[in-house]
Amino acid sequence: MAEIEYRTLGTSGLVVSTVGLGCNNFGRPGTATETQEGTNAVIDAAIDAGVTLFDTADIYGGGEKGLSETLMGTALAGRRDQIVLATKFGMDMEGRNGPDWGARGSRRYVRRAVEASLARLKTDWIDLYQLHRPDPATPIEETLAVLDDLISEGKVRYIGHSNLSGWQIADAEYQAVLHGHPRFISAQNHYNLLVREAEREVLPAVNQYGLGFLPYFPLQNGLFTGKFSRAGGPADSRIMQQRKHILDDAPWDLIDEYQAFADARGITMLQATFGWLLAQPGLTSVIAGATKPEQIVANAEAASAWHPSPDEVAEISRIFAAYV
Repeated sequence: MAEIEYRTLGTSGLVVSTVGLGCNNFGRPGTATETQEGTNAVIDAAIDAGVTLFDTADIYGGGEKGLSETLMGTALAGRRDQIVLATKFGMDMEGRNGPDWGARGSRRYVRRAVEASLARLKTDWIDLYQLHRPDPATPIEETLAVLDDLISEGKVRYIGHSNLSGWQIADAEYQAVLHGHPRFISAQNHYNLLVREAEREVLPAVNQYGLGFLPYFPLQNGLFTGKFSRAGGPADSRIMQQRKHILDDAPWDLIDEYQAFADARGITMLQATFGWLLAQPGLTSVIAGATKPEQIVANAEAASAWHPSPDEVAEISRIFAAYV
């Protein structure tokens, strides 16, 4: 097994593993990680494999918002300092943080959200606290100001954002510098071989301002694990249970060409996909979900198994060029 690699997140001093564990499956009904025991098993495997970046959000947990954080808080007892804990705020918690009137980036709301997450996670600090999506009701400077306070108080170490557009990333940078607030160090957006819109404006902005990029759904819900074909895939997978349209709408001729590319190099599709992602400028860590220990182990191995040449990166990009 190749030893897992680590990178600094953007131009900050925060070091994370090049494969991260997406924790949105913790507490999700119908999965092995619905329970505390199943969550513990995946977290144990991730730590043993050298994965340090654990990414969750206050809304994760299937039918019970916050359950992912609660399960993680119990699972991480006694080893909190071994990982980089990332969570998010800013989505609709349906009143669990009190009334918010849609202003979930406001000073009032962020204060309530961070205290709730800290309590569920059973920790005194969050390593990376991320605005989950833009809040049109609140100026970004107000959000930055309250996050500045949380950093000064030691409750948050670094800040990031998710789902911002290119111009919003630029505006956040401008407001931070103008008002003397800590800058966001990371951007988390939807990005994979079939969802490449981020290459138009988001990735150029990320690289311009020295942010670390964290793609979510990097394997297209598991489509690029190599476990699926036109005929189907694992019966207990999210695609087969909840998102069959991903399989039905997949460009199978292109995926077959991609599989042939991987076969010619003696690597798996999973290894090829991690290699391509980690070769993108500014991309720091591939956040992938897992419901079983063997899945996170496979991801950790794939992240360090193959380092493509520039020509190989370009060839993979060409295969899926229609999705830019």
